[in-house]
Amino acid sequence: MESKDYYEILGVKPDAGEAEIKTAYRKLARKYHPDKNKEAGAEDKFKEANEAQEVLLDSEKRRTYDQWRAGGYRGHEPFRPGAAGQGQPFDFGGEGDFSDFFENLFGNRGGAQRGQRGQPRARRGQDVQAQVMVDLQTAFDGGRTRVSLHDGHGGERVLEVKIPAGIQPGQSIRLAGQGHPGHSGGPNGDLLLEIGIRDNARFKLDGRNVLHVLPISPWEAALGATVPVPTLAGTVELRIPAGSQSGRKLRLKGRGMPGAQPGDQFVELSIRAPVADNDKQRAAYEALRKQFADYDPRQ
Repeated sequence: MESKDYYEILGVKPDAGEAEIKTAYRKLARKYHPDKNKEAGAEDKFKEANEAQEVLLDSEKRRTYDQWRAGGYRGHEPFRPGAAGQGQPFDFGGEGDFSDFFENLFGNRGGAQRGQRGQPRARRGQDVQAQVMVDLQTAFDGGRTRVSLHDGHGGERVLEVKIPAGIQPGQSIRLAGQGHPGHSGGPNGDLLLEIGIRDNARFKLDGRNVLHVLPISPWEAALGATVPVPTLAGTVELRIPAGSQSGRKLRLKGRGMPGAQPGDQFVELSIRAPVADNDKQRAAYEALRKQFADYDPRQ
């Protein structure tokens, strides 16, 4: 049977850390997921990526695999159970989503429970990864959202998912038992939902901090004022110091995303000059120009 280079499958180096392996797996899973990619061979690549991350994110499996590689593995040479450096072979009955290489290398350590010889053995189903988009307000408040999942055979199921308050883009929610069915009575895999946050017209997310651009009038900027400012938790009053300029940022401490260390909201000032629509308004601008005759905004 053909051996597997799990590092090559994910496109990472043998010293890659957990974060790098997860990133590489997510990229391949999104690219080759059978629900999105109907090209020939896509499902096989998806299964290969699943198998690779199953090994490389499990410290015991990865140690076993690395020991096997160090025992003379070269490229895609055939795997020979029981060969030097390849560990003890296992009797592995039944069929699963993992390759024969995986099953012979890991045996019951690969997630199966040993049954009677010749009988199908209980195996845990594979985990499923998907992405769910939520709006910023839901990510701030917490709440529930519905997720539609397709099984690749025309079926669909809808799950209601609880979103924790303060969740960040890229974080995942694990739903136990909602992944692929187990084999021969084994437990189902889990569903891992990676969170994405939709763009918001009023707020921009920067880690746990939130940025809001606040339009103000020239006289509010020049003379100072106290004005209402929207936040994700409701409207608050903000004091604008006299002499403020466009681009100045004022901080509302603790008004960002909740968490062990809550973020802040930064309010960026944007001075907006009104349009002079009549003679009196134009005269007011003329008087202002005379009062500030020496002022050059381009200096």
